[in-house]
Amino acid sequence: MIGFPKSVTRHARAVVTGAGSGIGRAFAMELAERGAQVVCADIDDGSAQETVDLVEQKGGRGSGIAIACDVASSAEVLELRDRAITWFGAAPTLLVNNAGIGAGGANVGHFSLADWERTLGINLWGAVYGCHHFLPTMKAAGHGGIVNVASAAGFAAGPRMAAYNVSKAGVMSLSETLAAELSGSGVRVTVLCPTFVKTNIFAGELIEPGAALAAAKIAKYVGMSPEKVAAMTLDAHDKGRLYVVPQVDARAIWLAKRLAPTTHVRIGGLLGRVARFAPEEGTSP
Repeated sequence: MIGFPKSVTRHARAVVTGAGSGIGRAFAMELAERGAQVVCADIDDGSAQETVDLVEQKGGRGSGIAIACDVASSAEVLELRDRAITWFGAAPTLLVNNAGIGAGGANVGHFSLADWERTLGINLWGAVYGCHHFLPTMKAAGHGGIVNVASAAGFAAGPRMAAYNVSKAGVMSLSETLAAELSGSGVRVTVLCPTFVKTNIFAGELIEPGAALAAAKIAKYVGMSPEKVAAMTLDAHDKGRLYVVPQVDARAIWLAKRLAPTTHVRIGGLLGRVARFAPEEGTSP
């Protein structure tokens, strides 16, 4: 795309959050394949180190480092940035805001406020903190990129998933705003919006067990591999694309909402009525 002649992902100085498993691990390994140095950040430093071991199998010894980081903490994300700069010996050129948790199984008013805060703290504020702390160094260098991992839930707005939907819609809006603000700066942004990917996110502590089991089964049979998602997203990022909507079902929902918004809302209402027959988990405090 005009305005983005240089690759960001090849030989990047990359920081990936939530790198201990799933899509985050796939991003780290794909970046190593492209000759990048990769900071693998995760709240579980053991899982992050496992990813580093895999990264070094592809990129060579010293191509990765594990750093423990809770992205819901601004102070920890700032420390992540500073430690990354020290390790690279220069500013990072790519940030993948991937860390996130699944949440669902209760309607608004029943999903607890504490769980709302935890979901938004990781999924939305984690991306906000990453952009806030990493962007100034990239803009000063005049080159870099941010990949924000959202979800088709950000525009599908399925019932009993309000906190997750809101968090991912926020990540989408953040990315769209950044695309406008960063125009001409040499820093690009891409937002990933998948549906089912074969990861462990459906085992999240804030997902009602029945819903988690159903989602995991769907992902097992029709989900896209995290490796394919990561490669597609990084290729799109190098081309300067804002949106990555990798699956057919995600693109169908995307188009339906834009071309027939009233019908989209009616379908959501039908799904909401069906959901009322299922037992509801969660409390309102």
